[in-house]
Amino acid sequence: MTEKMSTHQAEEDVRNEGIRIYVDGRVVPKADAMVSVYDSGFMLGDGVWEGLRLYNGAWAFLDEHMDRLFEAAKAIDLDIGMDRPSVIAALRDTQAANDMHTDAHARLMVTRGVKMRPFQHPSLSKSGPTMVIIMEHSRPRLPRPIQLATVPHLRGLPMTQDPKLNSHSKLNCILACIAAEKAGADEALMLDVNGFVNTTNACNFFVVRKGEVWTSTGDYCMNGITRQKVINLCRENDIPVHERNYSLVDTYGADEAFLTGTFGAQTPVGSIDGRRIGSGELGPMTERIRALYKDLIERECA
Repeated sequence: MTEKMSTHQAEEDVRNEGIRIYVDGRVVPKADAMVSVYDSGFMLGDGVWEGLRLYNGAWAFLDEHMDRLFEAAKAIDLDIGMDRPSVIAALRDTQAANDMHTDAHARLMVTRGVKMRPFQHPSLSKSGPTMVIIMEHSRPRLPRPIQLATVPHLRGLPMTQDPKLNSHSKLNCILACIAAEKAGADEALMLDVNGFVNTTNACNFFVVRKGEVWTSTGDYCMNGITRQKVINLCRENDIPVHERNYSLVDTYGADEAFLTGTFGAQTPVGSIDGRRIGSGELGPMTERIRALYKDLIERECA
């Protein structure tokens, strides 16, 4: 039986049992890190978050992550209650408390805070926001390329829940992931409202066809930071890259496919809907982009 995997699969690390977690200005032991059952994030998924990665003592693309966090908070009319330098200081305080230097992943979450009563209206959140930073020792472990299955769940229109928001409300993507698992795959390939290939439930999606790199238009997917870095690297290194509409037919006939995300950087895709993609293994273009990205990280986090 094929081992079940995900794009966020990491090596087991016993040090994570002793991590300390940031909760509203205090860095506390894992067992003591708690929020109220009245918290807006727990009760309604009302909040935004960022995933960040630590390499060689530096947080990769920190400015871009802070831009996205504050932009998302503004979009949902959430006052984070801290300025940008203070959020960065909280991140670094948590890093120092855990004595982390590299191969660490942080999930920085901000919700609308504790509600007075268990109902949805934002005015019921009067006590100010809740901020939590979970930081773990985390080295990706993928023994084989990811297997995807196309699912009926769509990445929708901005007037429903804008897919560009890194919100706590992830149920649409969770349902997509469940559907993919029921189909025997690791994760889900999701289409957009027009039926074009868009993204997976957790990562941005790329294919390689005849030496060209294709990804979606970006209209219906998370505005991924790693996604944009890959597009930029292709342009800077004379690799033809296109943000365009393309179908499952184009996808099944691709020479390679890979996913991008903060955690796994570039993750190869071996099959989609039971169809092998290319050789089914890490392809030469994906390998080249991985090398270019690794060089970028080394420069960024020197």
